[in-house]
Amino acid sequence: MNPPAPRLSTPDGPGSVSRAPQLPTGFADTFTSRYVDVDGLRLHAVTGGQGPALLLVGGWPQTWYAWRLVMPALAPDFTIVAVDPRGVGLSDKPLDGYDTGTLARDLVGLMAALGHRRFAMVGHDVGMWTGYALAADHPGRLTRLVVAEAAIPGLSPSPPLFGGARANDRLWHFAFNRLTDINEELVRGREHLYFGHQFATKAVRPLPEHAVRHYVDPLAADPAALRASFACYRALDTTIEQNQRRRTRRLTLPVLTIAGAENSAELVGDTMRLAADDVESLILPDCGHYPAEEAPKAVLSALTDFLAPYRQGRDDEPRQRPEDASTSTR
Repeated sequence: MNPPAPRLSTPDGPGSVSRAPQLPTGFADTFTSRYVDVDGLRLHAVTGGQGPALLLVGGWPQTWYAWRLVMPALAPDFTIVAVDPRGVGLSDKPLDGYDTGTLARDLVGLMAALGHRRFAMVGHDVGMWTGYALAADHPGRLTRLVVAEAAIPGLSPSPPLFGGARANDRLWHFAFNRLTDINEELVRGREHLYFGHQFATKAVRPLPEHAVRHYVDPLAADPAALRASFACYRALDTTIEQNQRRRTRRLTLPVLTIAGAENSAELVGDTMRLAADDVESLILPDCGHYPAEEAPKAVLSALTDFLAPYRQGRDDEPRQRPEDASTSTR
């Protein structure tokens, strides 16, 4: 039996800033990879910038790298923390703990370890699930929440099994990913076919080949990474139970939803209005499931405007009631 691999003290490998392909010019001058230990779990985060803290959490099957195109422009105004959550990228991949309550608790611990008790958050896809859990379970930690391109199991109405073909094309992977073992057996050796199909069919503006390979190569190289890629879906029974309890306590913090017109469209805003009182909604034309990579300029503009009160320190001041705020989209 081989001895366990040593735990690296400094992030290395293709998932780190030093090895990531085709980053924006000067990216590594601002951002660095680091490990942060949280209750025995080692998380990989890419940090840099100055100002109030902004946590970026990506979705399946991506890593911190999904935010690379918006991070440099945000860094002059925010201390950026782009994280690989539990099971993702260079972070630890334990066998359990993939329900959103645990994932949210991991991130609260991460930000506390980095010295940030209060912070804003942007979550995409599974990161949206986790953002909702963090806002509901730890209301004193988040000042503002931005979410993109997901429904939330246990909050959103469940789509019918025999729904339309378009919905089936977008959602069939949910049932597949929740399977216990057969999905790994079917995908193993065909990772670029399976995950590549997800990227190819859900993006209106295709992601560059180097980015897709950057996401998929580690899943093909490491059985633990492939297993962990399904884990948040296999934990959905627990997450759904948690969300059914969370929905009884409405969120009061400001929420911005972002969606691609050619993918989720109104679904994201409608979902968060089931849970939150103060919701703005943005739908990006000619955009699919990956707004931060398909339409980074539009996403950056939306984040800059929405986060301005937080950046200026005004979020702790008394605010208008949501129904009186002219900027809210109802």
